Amino acid sequence: MSATPNPTTGWRSHALLLLLSLMYADNFVGRQIMAVMIEPIKREFGASDTAMGLISGLAFAGVYALLGLPAGRIADRVSRVRLLAVSGLMWCVATVLCGLAGSFGLLVLARMAVAVAEAPATPASLSIIADLYPPQRRSFAISCFTAAPTFAAIIALSVGAWMVGAWGWRTAFMVLALPVLPVAALLAFAVREPRRGVWDGGHAGATASPGMGGTLRELWACRPYRYLVLASAVTTLGANAYGMWNPTFLVRSHDLSLQNAGLLAGLVGGTSAGVGMLFSGWLTDRLTHRSPRWHLRIPLIGHSIAVVSLAAYLLWPHATLLRAGSVAVPTAMLWCGLNGFFSVWWVAPSYSFITHLVAPGQRAVALAFLTILTTLLGVGVGPLLIGAFSDGLQPRFGAESLRYALLFVCATTLVAMLAIRRVGGLLTGHPRSGLAVSGSTP
Repeated sequence: MSATPNPTTGWRSHALLLLLSLMYADNFVGRQIMAVMIEPIKREFGASDTAMGLISGLAFAGVYALLGLPAGRIADRVSRVRLLAVSGLMWCVATVLCGLAGSFGLLVLARMAVAVAEAPATPASLSIIADLYPPQRRSFAISCFTAAPTFAAIIALSVGAWMVGAWGWRTAFMVLALPVLPVAALLAFAVREPRRGVWDGGHAGATASPGMGGTLRELWACRPYRYLVLASAVTTLGANAYGMWNPTFLVRSHDLSLQNAGLLAGLVGGTSAGVGMLFSGWLTDRLTHRSPRWHLRIPLIGHSIAVVSLAAYLLWPHATLLRAGSVAVPTAMLWCGLNGFFSVWWVAPSYSFITHLVAPGQRAVALAFLTILTTLLGVGVGPLLIGAFSDGLQPRFGAESLRYALLFVCATTLVAMLAIRRVGGLLTGHPRSGLAVSGSTP
């Protein structure tokens, strides 16, 4: 049947979205909890900031980048829900191995195993969501999916910090591995695979290339997609570096304990980012009815406010706003919350717009390529780069070197804004952009 179905969704779609979000949240906690493990792992193995940037980032991201495209190609060809079930089981085993690592080298290998297991998760999940919800409801659905790990950062940074302090980082890894098991079981035995391209007339593979190379060439030839991927990757480079080092920044520059730093970074940064993610997805669905260009305007507005608030947060002097029990809340946390709310306004509009730009049979590969670059730059290069900057600035700034190293994040946001503006200049007349032709495509 080629007719596009009536754009309604039921409880089965919402239930599957919930399962996908729970798995993504647990995966994200596995990444973000490293932020509160940096100091204890560093002490146990005698590692430098640069080495900790490696273990918290590049060891994971390098393998993820290597396997991401094949995983996306597999997701475009096999049952995505079964693929996610296998991925979840493998992720659980690899996370347990992190807790059992007896040396720094073995911990690096275990983190690489986590990357192997996690590679199919995001592209397969986003491809499923595009088949669960019609285009006019897709941005908010994607924002619910992407907000889940943002809210999970509250667990990773606050509860995780308490768990690491009370039981040690090894036990924290063990506990982290458990929640994904029931989700994987439900995906394996209780979930039906959604029909591909159901909101696009059901022609999932009509425009798909016969091989990986052909698919990639078609995607890269789409210049709006190319610049949107660049903007997303550069933004994630800075955002993940900031998220990974923020608790350590609060410890070093605002004299907080590790537990209190993780608590504040999780509650303030995680909550504000989660709310901002949901709000931007809702706003995108409302405004793109008027013009598809709101897919780009909303990220630009968010970046403009976020870059100013982040600079203020990093440069704000040491001062106490209030005391919540035994926790001294720095005045700078006001700027941290503002940055958290606006810094994520790019996520839902960008991912949603990509599902519009590419054919249904290419979505998992297109999203895998985006996820590879954002993971490689954000999870891999970002924390390592900030660690190296901090080490390099230490002779001049001492304990405050991390404060100034993190200002690099502001520069990445500005580069992302330039790339998004370039996307806007390329969109006129693109066959899947939804924009009316008003001139020649550059």
